[in-house]
Amino acid sequence: MPLPPAPTKRAALLSPDAHDAPARSSHRGTRRSGESRTDSASTSGSQPLELFDRNEADAVGGGTEVAPATRGRSKTAPSRGQERNQERSQEHRPAARSEPEAPPPAYVPAPSQVAAPQAPARTKRAKSNGPAKLFVLDTNVLLHDPMCLFRFEEHDIFLPMIVLEELDGHKKGTTEVARNGRQTSRTLDALAAAQDADIAKGLKLDTTGHREAGGKLFFQTAPLDYSLPISLPQGKADNQILGVVQALRDLYAKDQPGRPKQEVVLVSKDINMRVKARALGLAADDYQNDKTLEDGDLLYAGSLALPPDFWTRQSKTVESWQSGSNTFYRVSGPLVPNLYINQFVYFEAPGEPSMYARVTEIRDKTAVFKTLKDYSSGKNAVWGVNTRNREQNFAMNLLMDPEVDFVTLTGTAGTGKTLMALASGLTQVLDDRRYTEIIMTRATVSVGEDIGFLPGTEEEKMGPWMGALDDNLEFLAKGDGGGAGEWGRAATNELIRSRIKVKSMNFMRGRTFLNKYVIIDEAQNLTPKQMKTLITRAGPGTKIICMGNLAQIDTPYLTEGSSGLTFAVDKFKGWPHGGHITLARGERSRLADFASDVL
Repeated sequence: MPLPPAPTKRAALLSPDAHDAPARSSHRGTRRSGESRTDSASTSGSQPLELFDRNEADAVGGGTEVAPATRGRSKTAPSRGQERNQERSQEHRPAARSEPEAPPPAYVPAPSQVAAPQAPARTKRAKSNGPAKLFVLDTNVLLHDPMCLFRFEEHDIFLPMIVLEELDGHKKGTTEVARNGRQTSRTLDALAAAQDADIAKGLKLDTTGHREAGGKLFFQTAPLDYSLPISLPQGKADNQILGVVQALRDLYAKDQPGRPKQEVVLVSKDINMRVKARALGLAADDYQNDKTLEDGDLLYAGSLALPPDFWTRQSKTVESWQSGSNTFYRVSGPLVPNLYINQFVYFEAPGEPSMYARVTEIRDKTAVFKTLKDYSSGKNAVWGVNTRNREQNFAMNLLMDPEVDFVTLTGTAGTGKTLMALASGLTQVLDDRRYTEIIMTRATVSVGEDIGFLPGTEEEKMGPWMGALDDNLEFLAKGDGGGAGEWGRAATNELIRSRIKVKSMNFMRGRTFLNKYVIIDEAQNLTPKQMKTLITRAGPGTKIICMGNLAQIDTPYLTEGSSGLTFAVDKFKGWPHGGHITLARGERSRLADFASDVL
């Protein structure tokens, strides 16, 4: 029986039945676009179509919405359909408190009702059937994410007057905080200027096109009666916000005519603010919508170990054929829905031959594996560098593949991220002439105190930040010099230096890189917005490599879940021209490996 021909197309993810599906709007959920997904997106058909939807959303990379499976935690969620469908509007335990005499209803606007049932449901999210909550936002939430007003689904939002006052004080300047403050002010002005807008009754949050927001926005239009402990200074803004939360909590503790019972929750990025709120018996929570993952251990690893009985169970359904130096396998079974394009799979078992391959095609319920090139052997050395473990070989296959435009590498210190990226870049720039030059940049975030301004040109100012580049170039030049002597090594170093440009991230806006090999080092210190700015600089024929160690984040207010590197890995998984691998074993020295484990 003749072997089937080699596949001619890459990354075919749609099933044949899906080609006849009706057209629907894109899943891109950008900050500037408030269009909701159509109903057809939430009623997907077959399992392959669901797999395509997930990969498509990951591949877009421009959305700011987070997959429901990775949303924030919920304390008590009786109204949610599924635990994985929780949003930033977390459920909380209401604080038990005696009901004081309520002030006249004119002091506070009437609360909103539950979101209209005709609002389109979003994909993979169970709509809450419980009563809408009232979230009181701290100023730092608005300055952190100016689109946070539209992230609370059917729930209502309340802004104390002191928050508007603080917002006004942060609008001057060119910093990110000032820009967010101005954008928030413009958003509030657009909501208040909408047709039929009534501040006394609440502003509908979906009037500006953000259909996913079904609640209302209330402003503090009258003073509220509250009593805080005398140990809290009354003039401080944080304490005034706590007083407003306490007054609202008492006001909405019971059902009253024209004002149903509502749970009041303070949302703040300030940890001390949340601690003080809980000490006063008030419900408080962090703003979780900026987190791509709740737990760093859930990050996509880029590789998957096949089960020990894989060949035994799949022996009757596996098809194989040879094409050049690569072997292809077409497999089916329950493993396929869990695979992504460009994900690495490997089989290792005692007494059996090992297999290392990459997923190149997913169609219906079948997947195609393509065996890898072995860069651990001397004949396949890249600029004199051989891979020393399985994950490094996976990474080198991504770095040397011209069809892969975007590569992310994560791992602890000493796993070889920078060395492999530089070695493959020099080979493809100087030997293969695939790219014209290497551009290297990194986030200039210091570990300790800043040493002050640096003299010189842009490249000279970036010199102290590029110690990793100098260290690795020294190693690569020594390994490639051979017996050329001192003059030969000097000429080689000069040639290498002429093809490497060190650039600052501060001047990347508006640039376009053509046929460049771009290395972004220490990418764990970038925000998702900075990461988007850098990746969108890529022009035709450009390859971008992002590297970083999520355990060494130096940027304030960034965590493993909210880092731009985590954001890029999660959004690009499954894209046919992107790949990721987590390097597991350090190869720097036994001292560095032991320190990474025990310190």
